[in-house]
Amino acid sequence: MTNSSASARRTQWPALAAAGVTVVLWASAFVSIRSAGAAYSPGALALGRLLAGSLALGCVLLVRRERLPPRAAWPGIAISGLLWFGVYMVVLNWGEQEVDAGTAAMVVNIGPILIALLGARVLGEALPPRLLTGMAVSFAGAVTVGLSMSGEGSASTLGVLLCLLAAVGYAGGVVGQKPALAHASALQVTTFGCLVGAVACMPFVVQLVSEAQRAPLSATLNMVYLGVFPTALAFTTWAYALARTTAGRMGATTYAVPALVVLMSWLALDEVPGGLTLAGGALCLAGVAVSRSRARRPAPPADAVPRPSRAGRRQG
Repeated sequence: MTNSSASARRTQWPALAAAGVTVVLWASAFVSIRSAGAAYSPGALALGRLLAGSLALGCVLLVRRERLPPRAAWPGIAISGLLWFGVYMVVLNWGEQEVDAGTAAMVVNIGPILIALLGARVLGEALPPRLLTGMAVSFAGAVTVGLSMSGEGSASTLGVLLCLLAAVGYAGGVVGQKPALAHASALQVTTFGCLVGAVACMPFVVQLVSEAQRAPLSATLNMVYLGVFPTALAFTTWAYALARTTAGRMGATTYAVPALVVLMSWLALDEVPGGLTLAGGALCLAGVAVSRSRARRPAPPADAVPRPSRAGRRQG
């Protein structure tokens, strides 16, 4: 291994670790949404989550004394704030009230495919064969997990359409966020994107206040958890990793979420997965591994290695 390839691998590890933190926390969000969603309506839950996230991110921003993002970053921040923090969170909460978790997971997992296609079209990113192959394997795994977790007759046309809209908002937000990271830090982009989403969700403030007065403490704590960890922390680590790789490759990484949701539901909710669910989870992880891998460079042919001259051999 050359020095340049070794240093490249060392610089990739922080981004990979950040992506891992994001995936784990986003997987935990599905468990918390199920709990908080029983007491909070979709818009109120999204607003409460975004307010908690904005408060946490704002405190960190003040401690680090980071300024407002430059003007060039604001178009991407506004797009990600409206589409990802705003539309995605509201319609996903709503969609999961209309369809079962398995159907929602299948439809929302169209998102990474849309990210790769939009990234190629809008950002000019490449679509290497390993990325496409890994995404195909992971998507097959996500469909398998979804089918194994779906309840018969529980899906509705409205719910499927809402989850599809969530996937579109997710993909558009990621592709919009990528250029902003060239001008501002991950913390700046996440903080102000979260604030834009919170402002967009302000029409739900009356519902939030009313439902918070009646909601059990566990549901409110889950909403705060969603804001501080899967939003404030996970979206920041996501932005950090996205700034150091392509949108398509980052989108493919999120295919690990269904596998982790199965594991967390098993541990936290005592929902024992079946064999088909475990097989789908394994496919999701295998696809992520393929999409994140890089093709090995062929070794130089033996005759390309310079041989010492006869004079050199005599001197040796």
